[in-house]
Amino acid sequence: MEVAVEKVPWRIQGELIANCNCTVFCPCALSLGHHAPTEGYCQTWFGVRIDEGQWGEATLSGLNVGLLVDIPHLMREGNWDLGIYLDERAESAAAEGLERIFSGNAGGSTGLIRLLTGNYLGTQRVPIEYVLDGKTRRFNIGDKVRAEVSPVPGANPQEDVVVNNTAYWVSDQITIAQAGKSKLRDWGRVWDLSGKSAEICAIDWHGP
Repeated sequence: MEVAVEKVPWRIQGELIANCNCTVFCPCALSLGHHAPTEGYCQTWFGVRIDEGQWGEATLSGLNVGLLVDIPHLMREGNWDLGIYLDERAESAAAEGLERIFSGNAGGSTGLIRLLTGNYLGTQRVPIEYVLDGKTRRFNIGDKVRAEVSPVPGANPQEDVVVNNTAYWVSDQITIAQAGKSKLRDWGRVWDLSGKSAEICAIDWHGP
């Protein structure tokens, strides 16, 4: 995607969940993509709940976003296939901002996505649900993604298993999680990532 980086100020605060085809726990996040995925390739989706957000004068608060990412080998080597799902409730300015942010073309915290994407599958405006049920996150994108992720149990069941002080671009704190039921069918992909690795991260992103 050779698109000029936008110079619009933006910020997103909220939560991100991700589920991939690695066994628990995915080595890509902590190794910054230097370690191969456990299956040798990566099939993953991301879900984002925006609690507070701004794109220039447009508000992003209360919206949800999804990503489909298909990576042939090491995450850091790029050549990603990327598809973006935008919340159908987003007004036109907000939708434009979200597409720029999540394609990496807005610069800032997500700018790395632009550098690593080799094939942009496109953007869809669809109903997206991001629901917190106790510690379980349920994430649905129409009839395309139906999934749930939960933190893995630790020695103290009242506390999540958390990795702190990481250099991961998403967040410096990662809650280790695992998918329950997780299925994706879109853009020529049919993935069943049930029982596979997942992560939960608080995010505070900004740009450009």
